[in-house]
Amino acid sequence: MTGVLSVPEEIKAGGGALSHSSGGHGHQASDMELGLRPGVFLVGLLLLLGPGITQIHISSGQNTLEGQLWPETVENFPFLCNPKKLGLTMPSESVHSLMPADIKFIAAIGNMETLPDSGTVNLEENKRIEKPQQACKGVMTVLADFISHFNPSVLRPMCPTGKSAAPYNDVVTDLRSQAEELVRSLKENPQLDFHRDWKLVNVFFSNASLCYLCSSAHENGPLRSDMDKLAGVLHYLHQEVPRAFVNLVDLSEVVAMPHWHPGTRLSGPALESCGCSGETSKLSTVVRQWFYQEAWDQLLVSSGFNKQESFAVVFQPLFYKVSLPGEGPPSQDPSTLALSLWNNMMKPVGHKDELFSAKERKLMKCPSQESPYLFTYRNSNYQSRSLKPQRQPEVREGTEIRCPDMSPSDSIPTSVHRLKPADIKVIGAMGDSLTAGNGAGSKPWNVLDILTQYRGLSWSIGGDQNISTMTTLPNILREFNPSLKGFSTGIGTEKSAGAFLNQAVAGARAENLASQAERLVDLMRTDARINFQEDWKLITVFIGGNDLCDFCDNPVRFSPYNFTDNIRKALDIFHAEVPRAFVNMVKVLQIVNLRELYQSNNISCPRQILRALCPCVLTAAENSTNLNSLIDFNKKYQEGTDQLIKSGRYDTREDFTVVVQPLFEKVDIPKTPEGIPDSSFFAPDCFHFSTKTHSRAAVALWKNMLEPIGQKAAHHNFEIKIDVFCPNQVSPFLRTYNNSIEDHGTWLACADRTPSASTPTSVHALRPADIHVVAALGDSLTAGNGIGSKPGDLPDVTTQYRGLSYSSGGDGSLANVTTLPNILLEFNRNLTGYAVGTGDANDANAFLNQAVPGAKAEDLMKQVQSLVQKMKDDRRINFQEDWKVITVLIGASDLCHHCTDSNLYSADNFFNHLRNALDVLHREVPRALVNLVDFMNPRVVRQVFLGNPDKCPVQQASVLCNCVLTPRENSYELAKLDALTQAYQSSIRKLVESGRYDTREDFSVVLQPFFLNIQLPVLEDGRPDTSFFAPDCIHPSQKFHSQLSRALWVNMLEPLGKKTNTLDLAADIRLPCPTQEEPFLRTPRNSNYTYPTKPAIENWGSDFLCTEWNPSNSIPTSVHELRPADIKVVAALGDSLTTAVGARPSNSSDLYISWRGLSWSIGGDGALETHTTLPNILKKFNPSILGFSTGTLEKTQGFNVAVEGARAQDMPAQARDLVERMKTSTEINPETDWKLVTLFIGSNDLCQYCENPADPLTEEYVQHIQQALDIFYEKLPRAFINVVEVMELASLHQGQGGQCAVLLAAQRNCSCLRHFPDSPVMQELKKVNWNLQSGISRFSYQQKYMQREDFAVVVQPFFQNTLIPLNELGTTDITFFSEDCLHFSERGHAEMAIALWNNMLEPVGQKTTFNNFTHSRAKLKCPSPESPYLYTLRNSPSFPDQAAEASSGFPWPVPVAAVGGLIVGVLVVSVWTAIRRYQEKAAPASPPDSSF
Repeated sequence: MTGVLSVPEEIKAGGGALSHSSGGHGHQASDMELGLRPGVFLVGLLLLLGPGITQIHISSGQNTLEGQLWPETVENFPFLCNPKKLGLTMPSESVHSLMPADIKFIAAIGNMETLPDSGTVNLEENKRIEKPQQACKGVMTVLADFISHFNPSVLRPMCPTGKSAAPYNDVVTDLRSQAEELVRSLKENPQLDFHRDWKLVNVFFSNASLCYLCSSAHENGPLRSDMDKLAGVLHYLHQEVPRAFVNLVDLSEVVAMPHWHPGTRLSGPALESCGCSGETSKLSTVVRQWFYQEAWDQLLVSSGFNKQESFAVVFQPLFYKVSLPGEGPPSQDPSTLALSLWNNMMKPVGHKDELFSAKERKLMKCPSQESPYLFTYRNSNYQSRSLKPQRQPEVREGTEIRCPDMSPSDSIPTSVHRLKPADIKVIGAMGDSLTAGNGAGSKPWNVLDILTQYRGLSWSIGGDQNISTMTTLPNILREFNPSLKGFSTGIGTEKSAGAFLNQAVAGARAENLASQAERLVDLMRTDARINFQEDWKLITVFIGGNDLCDFCDNPVRFSPYNFTDNIRKALDIFHAEVPRAFVNMVKVLQIVNLRELYQSNNISCPRQILRALCPCVLTAAENSTNLNSLIDFNKKYQEGTDQLIKSGRYDTREDFTVVVQPLFEKVDIPKTPEGIPDSSFFAPDCFHFSTKTHSRAAVALWKNMLEPIGQKAAHHNFEIKIDVFCPNQVSPFLRTYNNSIEDHGTWLACADRTPSASTPTSVHALRPADIHVVAALGDSLTAGNGIGSKPGDLPDVTTQYRGLSYSSGGDGSLANVTTLPNILLEFNRNLTGYAVGTGDANDANAFLNQAVPGAKAEDLMKQVQSLVQKMKDDRRINFQEDWKVITVLIGASDLCHHCTDSNLYSADNFFNHLRNALDVLHREVPRALVNLVDFMNPRVVRQVFLGNPDKCPVQQASVLCNCVLTPRENSYELAKLDALTQAYQSSIRKLVESGRYDTREDFSVVLQPFFLNIQLPVLEDGRPDTSFFAPDCIHPSQKFHSQLSRALWVNMLEPLGKKTNTLDLAADIRLPCPTQEEPFLRTPRNSNYTYPTKPAIENWGSDFLCTEWNPSNSIPTSVHELRPADIKVVAALGDSLTTAVGARPSNSSDLYISWRGLSWSIGGDGALETHTTLPNILKKFNPSILGFSTGTLEKTQGFNVAVEGARAQDMPAQARDLVERMKTSTEINPETDWKLVTLFIGSNDLCQYCENPADPLTEEYVQHIQQALDIFYEKLPRAFINVVEVMELASLHQGQGGQCAVLLAAQRNCSCLRHFPDSPVMQELKKVNWNLQSGISRFSYQQKYMQREDFAVVVQPFFQNTLIPLNELGTTDITFFSEDCLHFSERGHAEMAIALWNNMLEPVGQKTTFNNFTHSRAKLKCPSPESPYLYTLRNSPSFPDQAAEASSGFPWPVPVAAVGGLIVGVLVVSVWTAIRRYQEKAAPASPPDSSF
């Protein structure tokens, strides 16, 4: 090796520096490393890797690409570049300004050997497949085709001939002989000016051994030898070939990946020679891939090649996306490799960070006007890693803590709510790599060291050094208790001795927490240093980053529900098995801000690593559905954690609690004074925490632990170093829910307390913070009689403690007095109308509490009149504009006196009095929500009063409430009281459910039923607990009022139909929060609740709310400028799902009537207001639209050519039929009318698959659909074609218990349904199903369909991930399905039409890939002035010509089908369960056969 290229010593130092492992879940895996998506590739790429070749094949002397070997592969990648934009220039004199148009010749040399197919060849025989010439031509032909668009005179490519093969271990050595043969061929080629023409030479190589898959390798292993030999080959080319751009292409993973998958052990003689440890991790794969590429780039940039003008070598990496365990080997395709290689050439060195995957189809990248050349190290401004600015080594942050009281409790506490820091004796932690400490102590730029787990530096569990040099939670606690045990020290995995009770596992997700919890419990129970029963334990749990990073690959597996449920499983283990424990449940961090670090150009980060570890966060486009879903999932993860802990599930024992610590809830990326991301807070991978962040996170966690619940900081500024807080001397305990509350106060944990963006005009869009006025009407309960009376002070019961009244009191604050106004004050500090102090209704401090002791229903009118007048007169109230909540509770006094005059206190009179009062409010009060509260059953008062004769004034029963307290048990009088009570309650419901008060948009009366059933606490002696009552044993005490307030608030946020109607006075009632999805106080309308007296939904129509509905000014000539109103004709192809079999119930024995007029894509029965179909939507834009079906008869089917039982093979025939019908139609002009055609097929193909699995279903399926599309392309002018992806059928199988008789009949026509869901056949069916979806997903991008300006094919993917529709019982809602359990009902067709329409208005690459089947008449999207057209690939924002300024790394997103879709898939098991509830088990005697 001369001075041109030499291998640096740091690269020679070992295979570990250059090797790169792939996949798997090893013990060193990162917490944020996500299971990368399965690398599923098109068939063929293995052909690239034939045996080593010693001769070069030269194509015949043609100078064009006519008759090229694989022209069809080029069609897979539409050529979207515009060479004319680059201008015409003279050929470049420098390789660093070399443009594609300058290239005259393309050649390839290298190792083209493939390992044998494990399914057909015996590996032990070491046989070889020799197809290098065909493979090389495949790659070079595609590459040459690309270049020919820039330079039509480019010569045909040159490849090895494949006449001989070198031994497998000598393939790198064989490159020299190929290079020599190449030089001879170039010199002898008469069409090539050897010295003047520019040449593109591709040197393919792979590491002969699999050492690069190991986590380490020997110093003098084959990797170093390969690099030495390659350097010699490159030097030879440099000496012999003028004007050459050399791609050094590493195919190592292309060789290895089809035969190795993550989660498997590496083995075999080759690996044993490398000294492999046996297992790899995904993090190590990602890191070593990056380091391997970085090593080559350093080697080449520092070589003499970088200084040459006529010769350059650029390393082009091809790294696989790692398959998940359980996935089959990835298939490969030469055209995919060629495209990846081309796109790499279009990207600057240092930005070649996309992983090689055919699963995510990429578009061809184009040279830009700013950078029209192929990128070299020089024109990329690439710096060697040794020349890049280095961060200064970090100084670990220590601190000091000096608190006045650092002593433990006088005696070991028995309550977790009395736990001081010094009482903690054991500390533990669970989580992922942020708790394992990956990279915490790594030096700047030592990216490989990210694999090291610095557990001793971990923020929540590390115990290295002491608090003066390293701030961690254990080091803080050791200042209070030096004998603390459990913290981790040093480095190592969770199994190392130093880890101790740090059982966090790098790469862990929430689903792994339960196993961590089990190990942690076992360690604490068996360690001799720990007294498991007596020692107080502090356990910190932090998880979720990896779940969020992975959510887009499997939104079901990583759903918010599953995330919360997995946390629950782990916490349940602690709750069941661990005595004396305080558990910190740290909320998942706000991960979306990681994008800011990834996108910053001012910080040097290994973006390949970031991208691979967290693609769901970092690769989503701005404002995309995936990004919005990420933000939504993140928020729901946090909310779910809150709700789990607030449920009280872990507050059932005095020695155990779980507390949510929100320090990461709203975290920002730390910035430098210049405003750029501060890399000192991150490990070298810019992903994990540095020691600085670990230290500051420890302080933030400690601070959270000492803050009362409800006052915990959720937005911690990591840029500022803060001192360690001391415990409050008054309350020196770690704060729990119980010890955070004072007296009768309550904690409100709502993070979002903002009002509506503008004052709402509808009561159905009313948020708590929108309320400005609170008022109340009623009797002595609302007036507050006796609330504050001391036990035994019976005369004080006459005092009206209005400031403590549950519905209108405003004394104190929520921290010590729980009332509805004090809750609302947390949302709006300007609330007015509440009462304070004591006094009667006329006192000023009563304000709008106009309740009067002893009031009956007949007195309510007077109170209403007084209230209305006060609101009109008071200057603090804007009567017309302010929103008001008025709570009404009446009826107890009527029942107390009913026996004195049964006519006066009849249910009818009660009803009339209440109605009259509410009528006045309805007529006179604008902007009001009226809470009508059920009164307390008088039996409750009787039970307390008579059950405590020694505490209650039984002698005064006849005075206090004669008709309730004096009747004997089982007497007629008591039975009459019960009957009248029920009649009163029924009259209240009748009045509300009449709809009388639902006639105005700004007014509603809502029945709050929490008082309907009271559960009284009972003392040990069996008597009712009188502490909930005033001294008269009739009126509620403050303790009772506090519970009433909480229950009322809960009711106000509960939707109608799901309101709690029971009040357990002893229950721990947590105050819920409005959610982002349900932010409003609930009314019938926003609850989607229909009163029983109202008719059910009569139809499944939709409301048309669009304002942009006009056609184009003139008939458009381009499909890319097609507005909905321009459509003149609709048509459809498919099977029985398009003919709408079973859309309505059948009145005959024939269940399979085709209701074509109701079909989602082609039906035209009725109008949009009653039937939601695609044609009925389009009728709103163009009432004259033609082609839709009506009714059930053939003669009215229009252009619906779908046929029951059809398969993909029938699509060409249906297409020809449709074209012929259109040509012969007298109603349309086939040449000038714009046509919208929807094609949906595949269910029957899948049904038949199990009968003959050997059939090449995928290829034939795609081929048949393409044939149909070709017919349209050739014969149908002015057409927009919707191709809807097929649903999943894999989980359609026989359910356990109960049967659907018709579905069983369907199994005869759909053989796949006979197999068990976990059978190999069904698992294979899932793959086939995915292949069908994947196969047609490319039609949106096919170049051939983009040649005509008036024709487009767009794939609509809304069926990829569809959520199972559930009813209120949580079971499958069978109203979406027909009687046969297979087809859709009219409701289901309406939802499909909505989803299809909305897909049509979404850009390609950003289309919604799921459909949540929930009823709403307002779900239809509308065209906008900015985007008035139906979206095609061309007019979508991501189209390259419109995104020239976009980042070179911007991916073209193509939706990926998920394993769990709906409809005729996973839902059927649930459907059967639901049907058991609604249908009889007996099956029809002769059920008809069913198919799609």
